[in-house]
Amino acid sequence: MLNTRPFQESPERADLRELVESLLGRHLPADRALAVDREGAFASAAWAALGEAGLLGLGGDETSGGSGGTVGDAVAVVEEIARVLPSLAVDYVVCGMAMRMLGDGAGSPVAGWMPEIASGAKVCAFGLSEPDVGTDLLGLRTSARVDGDRWVVKGQKLWISLAHEAEVAFVLCRTDPAEEGRRSRGLSLIAVPLDQEGVTVRRVHLAGMRAAGTCEIFLDDAVAPLDNLVGARGRAMSILGKTLDVERVLAAGLSLGIGRAALDLHVSHLKEREAFGRPIGAFQALQHAAADSIADLTASRALVDAAVRSIEAGEPSLEMSAMAKLVAAESTARIVDRGMRAMAASGLAEESAMQMYFRDARLQLFSPVSNDMIRNILGESMGLPRSY
Repeated sequence: MLNTRPFQESPERADLRELVESLLGRHLPADRALAVDREGAFASAAWAALGEAGLLGLGGDETSGGSGGTVGDAVAVVEEIARVLPSLAVDYVVCGMAMRMLGDGAGSPVAGWMPEIASGAKVCAFGLSEPDVGTDLLGLRTSARVDGDRWVVKGQKLWISLAHEAEVAFVLCRTDPAEEGRRSRGLSLIAVPLDQEGVTVRRVHLAGMRAAGTCEIFLDDAVAPLDNLVGARGRAMSILGKTLDVERVLAAGLSLGIGRAALDLHVSHLKEREAFGRPIGAFQALQHAAADSIADLTASRALVDAAVRSIEAGEPSLEMSAMAKLVAAESTARIVDRGMRAMAASGLAEESAMQMYFRDARLQLFSPVSNDMIRNILGESMGLPRSY
């Protein structure tokens, strides 16, 4: 019988999923997850449990304090978290980026933070986007200059997950002039402590992903030690390039988790709700919507799996990760919409998880990068003129 579960996986991967499900079942049961979403709170107990189990350290080299594991392992964890609380999965993706980035920036003193981040003891955020800079990341305005033995950072960052809980933010800023025709040169990643006079963090409350802790960060001559540079000065994009490919696949896994949970809820409703003397799943119009959703989910999973294999094989994966993110996000938006239509007012009720999935799925269409920019990337990859 068709179901929404993953394709055949190794016993180790299945055990990993069961571990996440068990941990969240204890620390974030369904009613608590809805309450956390409603309150816009950080699921600190669940986060600590993930850290204690070594799950926050996936992607980080074991010799440096990470937990090892593959991209496929991390995608599985993201999916299982997203089934329960998508907002927490967003935060998990941020942690996964840090694990990989610190590994690529080995040699920097901040790479020594990996064990603390992996355990959940140190929470971090990423300061990439800005009020006028989202898709056009290379046009950022935040800058940093050297003043004695420290960096002085000035600028503003927006849509920053976890900043209200984080001790430090990895801030992308311009430290050197761009080279002619190469705006990516001259950008650096600096780990900026957030608990200081030059930093103001403002919470931004969204309709979706309420508990991901979306914030705006104001950097008014904020300071950081010179050693807080991640990787080589002016070469941040060479580190972020590989990290962002993984981020897109993890985002696709997050969409899979939302879609899978929403479809399971949708099908359960079709079996349990009765009208005109029989379950509403007996009506062809409602069956067809669910059939379209299982096809969407299965096709998305196949593409995500292909992208994971590409990354794990060390192949260039820009296009595969982009397609996985695009298709999974678009498919999940349709899956959740069909589920909401089938459940009607029942799905909009606050005690139903469907309303959370419905809201959270919308963010996946433009985060961590808009699907329209993904289409631009794919168009250019097919040899079409650059459109941006």
